[in-house]
Amino acid sequence: MQLKLSRRRTLRLLTVSAVASAALLQGCDSTPAVIKIGVAQPLSGNLAALGQDLLNGVNLAVAEINKEGYKVKGKTVTFEVIAVDDKGDEATAKQVAKELVDAGVVAVIGHLNSGQSIAAAPIYAEKDIPQLAISTNPKFTALGLPTTFRLVANDVLQAKAIGSYSASQFTGSRYALQDDGTVYGKDLAAGAEVQLKAAKKEILVKQSFDDKTVAFDEFAAKLKAEKIEVLVSTVSDFQIIALMESLKKIDYTRITILGADTIKTTDMLKGTGVVKGLYATSPVLDAREFTAGAAFLDRYRAQFKKDPAYAGHYTYDAMYVLSSAIRRAESAKPKDIVAMLKKIDGYAPVTGSMKWDDKGEQRYGVIGVYSANGGLWESQMRSDSW
Repeated sequence: MQLKLSRRRTLRLLTVSAVASAALLQGCDSTPAVIKIGVAQPLSGNLAALGQDLLNGVNLAVAEINKEGYKVKGKTVTFEVIAVDDKGDEATAKQVAKELVDAGVVAVIGHLNSGQSIAAAPIYAEKDIPQLAISTNPKFTALGLPTTFRLVANDVLQAKAIGSYSASQFTGSRYALQDDGTVYGKDLAAGAEVQLKAAKKEILVKQSFDDKTVAFDEFAAKLKAEKIEVLVSTVSDFQIIALMESLKKIDYTRITILGADTIKTTDMLKGTGVVKGLYATSPVLDAREFTAGAAFLDRYRAQFKKDPAYAGHYTYDAMYVLSSAIRRAESAKPKDIVAMLKKIDGYAPVTGSMKWDDKGEQRYGVIGVYSANGGLWESQMRSDSW
């Protein structure tokens, strides 16, 4: 039997069909209304100030992006930060990485320390979650995981900077080498040793500690006994501050200390003037060195009532690059974000841009050398080649 429909009935059916089709298409849009971004940093312990700074950078970016009315394929989307404390510990880093995965984050900005970044990387990779880390140890990207992205230059370049700068700028020839026993500290110290020996520097004292040691009286005595002129160290800021106290006790402060990026902090500036010279090599350039840095610092201070402690401008930029990748991929699926991060030269509001090679190394990474003077880290020179 042939069914005859009135014009009104036909129009009604067409309208219902159109509404159903639209609903179906909307159901196929997998972009959630809230996109979760994980931040894994040391938020307690000796490195809490650095970890909090890195978290602050992300929070500031997210507040700005959400306020602007961020959209993906015309749909308004809100970012939510899920922050976890890795406590500067590898076992904890693995635990919190699993927590972030279970929480449904689509990307992670973390970790600070190389040991923690390396330990957590396979957990993120298993779920195709991109991991953007400030960690500098080459082993992080050497894991061969498609999800690892470094925000700065690695320690191969930093070790060369240590050797090159000390050879050309310091007159002393009697050197000591100190590390903090971490993956980051030991490997960077080993790379620095190669560069120092190539520069004909005599290493008379070499000692490894753990990353919590603050008792350095015995080590200070060794430096004095060997008449050390330059100490190259890969320990953290609070440890160098403690060492300088030990040096003051035995009246041996006519020494130059060249540290790495873990001493280029606002807290470390307390040591200005204590020793003959205090220097740091770092892949983390100061925000004020960039054209847009002053405006960022104003916003940061207004929001958090203090200056950045370390590298909050890099995690701020990383969040903006992530938001751009999601928008351009038209997807919040981790695998799609990874694919887009490998393609784009991401706009970074403070540092200019972020772009990665096939291994996840930062193409625009440089190492700067700084000296502590007058309560500031003053740039001495910087290079992307050394």
